[in-house]
Amino acid sequence: MYTTPHERIRRALNDRPAKVLINPTRSVLIDNAIRHRDAIRLESGTLVTWTPQESTGRSPKDTLIVKRAKSEGTIDWTSPYSVPVDEETFDMILHDVMQSLKMKDKVYIQEKTIGADPSYSLPVVSIVDNALAGLFVDNMFREEPAGIESSCFSDKPFYLLVNQYDKLDPQRYEGRLRSLPDGTTSNMAVVMDLDRRIGIVFGSAYMGSMKKLMFTVMNYYLPDEGVLPLHCSANEGKNGDVAIFLGLSGTGKTTLSTTDDRALLGDDEHGWNDSGISNFENGCYAKLFQLNPLKEPEVYNAVFHPDHYLNHGSLVENLMVYPTGEYDLDDDRFTQNSRASYPLRYLANIKESSMGGHPETVIFLTADAYGVLPPVSQLSAEQAMFWFMMGYTSKLAGTETGIVEPQSAFSRFFGAPFMVRNPKDYTDLLGEKLKHHKTQVFLVNTGWSGGAYGTGKRIDITMTRTMVQAALAGELNGVEYVTEPVFNLSFPRTCRDVPEAVLNPQKGWKNESSYHAQAEKLAAEFRAHFEREFAGKVPDSVAAQCPGY
Repeated sequence: MYTTPHERIRRALNDRPAKVLINPTRSVLIDNAIRHRDAIRLESGTLVTWTPQESTGRSPKDTLIVKRAKSEGTIDWTSPYSVPVDEETFDMILHDVMQSLKMKDKVYIQEKTIGADPSYSLPVVSIVDNALAGLFVDNMFREEPAGIESSCFSDKPFYLLVNQYDKLDPQRYEGRLRSLPDGTTSNMAVVMDLDRRIGIVFGSAYMGSMKKLMFTVMNYYLPDEGVLPLHCSANEGKNGDVAIFLGLSGTGKTTLSTTDDRALLGDDEHGWNDSGISNFENGCYAKLFQLNPLKEPEVYNAVFHPDHYLNHGSLVENLMVYPTGEYDLDDDRFTQNSRASYPLRYLANIKESSMGGHPETVIFLTADAYGVLPPVSQLSAEQAMFWFMMGYTSKLAGTETGIVEPQSAFSRFFGAPFMVRNPKDYTDLLGEKLKHHKTQVFLVNTGWSGGAYGTGKRIDITMTRTMVQAALAGELNGVEYVTEPVFNLSFPRTCRDVPEAVLNPQKGWKNESSYHAQAEKLAAEFRAHFEREFAGKVPDSVAAQCPGY
């Protein structure tokens, strides 16, 4: 008797006439992808594919969460990324994806896990409609770790159903899914039923839709288990000291966390539990646009190293490739979001277990184009909770249509689309762990100094790296600190090889009143965002860190 949704999914696939491949090998996935013409191979052996234009990135407006009574109160529905869908509509989508999978020539079922730490590794059964999606799963999701029977999720697997290229019937979903600007109904859905532990990707060929769906799932489940999920990179020094780096795109997270003297645990998704830090993933999903082989040789080599194509498996999406086989990493005519997935083992300096102890240092990265934040500040636990919640950086003039001067950008917990629980669930966990483990936190500004963007200069990456190294080595612990008045940030008066005029943002400005006006302008944007998103949702001690609140 098939009583659970998972059992019904299995039964439907068992009854289908076409071939089901269960846990196919990596070489079988690659071979089938080539044979089916889902991808071509470069001379290096790397696979390349191209998606429809609507699938060159995630579609946040089509990313939905089933609203059920059991979980409704745990989700922050005021977030623009928590888009609800009713139970009946989800059941319709589940029916349609199952019917579509039954019609495929081949279906690939892979039993993987998310999470290197066996105490909270989540078993995932991925059911995908093509070999290339299966290869992405093989690159990014982990093999079952030893001791998974001890996992808090050992008897609670998550099912991920994927049909990338077929579309939903817009007429069938009229009034249920979002209306498009032309008046028609969306034919794409990325949906999570967190109570029944089922995720669906229907109509999105962007591989990242699978990755980020599962990241969102982990970010939802883990706080209930006392585990803090983090959108961060993590590395470990030779003495076993762990550091984690949180920052939005353009802040230098990859550059600063990738060093010769520290082993990489992972570059994007981690959890912090009672044992320490561990990576969720098996691989990396790197941006390729303007990747410089000289500045980031490890990433370039991981993607384009030569190997027989059946052994390779690095998978590139939406890269400009010419008929000669040559490719152009600087060509964005198709998209600036060209991507590559590859296993972590393709990088040279990694820690194989992807697990480490409790972080001694947390680095929050921001690229402040207003030119008013210190290049490095030490944060109290309450300040860290506030800056974690705000996830601030800047958008720059020229990077997006209509932006003519720097604009503040906020992404809660440095990953707003994927952190769907009530904010207090994340901030409280961070504060508890920082205090219990006496972890030091630094806010590092990789943006502008001596004036705003257009007047000042970008802080030299060499100096930024020096300050980060000093923070990790404990060199900033015994020095004198100065507190700036607007954001109440304490910055060191001295740091080796960094001029005092750089450490103190005000000193770099020619006009003191202009500096204060710019600082107050940014502070006002902080207040407006905090009041709109978080007022009344976090402890008073955290709210008190908002400038002028």
